[in-house]
Amino acid sequence: MISIENLKKIYNHVTVLNIPGLQIPTGQSFGLVGNNGAGKTTLFSLILDLIAPNSGSVSNNGIIVNQSEDWKRFTGAFIDESFLIGYLTPEEYFYFIGELRGLNKSDVNQFLRQFSDLFNGEILNKRKYIRDLSKGNQKKAGIVGALIGMPQVIILDEPFANLDPTTQYRLKGIIRELAAQKNTTFLISSHDLIHTTEVCSRIVVLNKGEITKDIQTNTETLKELEAFFSKGILEEV
Repeated sequence: MISIENLKKIYNHVTVLNIPGLQIPTGQSFGLVGNNGAGKTTLFSLILDLIAPNSGSVSNNGIIVNQSEDWKRFTGAFIDESFLIGYLTPEEYFYFIGELRGLNKSDVNQFLRQFSDLFNGEILNKRKYIRDLSKGNQKKAGIVGALIGMPQVIILDEPFANLDPTTQYRLKGIIRELAAQKNTTFLISSHDLIHTTEVCSRIVVLNKGEITKDIQTNTETLKELEAFFSKGILEEV
């Protein structure tokens, strides 16, 4: 379980994130939505100990993330291209992550076979460095890299961006299948309300660094979110 208590992040005397409390149970598919600057990436960066909070704490299965690195053993993540190693080929990158997870090359190759449709013949055995792949194919490599070893917690920031519609469809199927079969906790941030409501059982809306909605996904969730964000547009006008 992810547990957040009195978490606050301040930049240049401006509070960009303020979350008094948030619990994400084990096995939940958790969606985070909000406009640009709402604090989504900041929250994920704090959960991954990429930045330090001004106050409060984040714990991952009972481990406070900025006090121990033990949580990294069961957590996978892809936030952006900085998580990739551009001078490696995709195969080298996958083997590197596999080694960190205690897997040999044979284990990794077997794991990768299930993503042949997602890769669509564009990732493996192309003799390309990751830096030379398209943005969409870099995203595919980063997401699959986060899944290697089947971590208990998987954090993906904007996983559907830069992907074509077919790949988005396939990725949603992968997330739903893993969440159902492996009791994996997914944390997904996205601007795409449709994709997020389709794969997440719970949606939290961030607005100016604060939680403004916390919804258990149902047939009316998309309409509720669309109404919320369209109201913001009308108020701006």
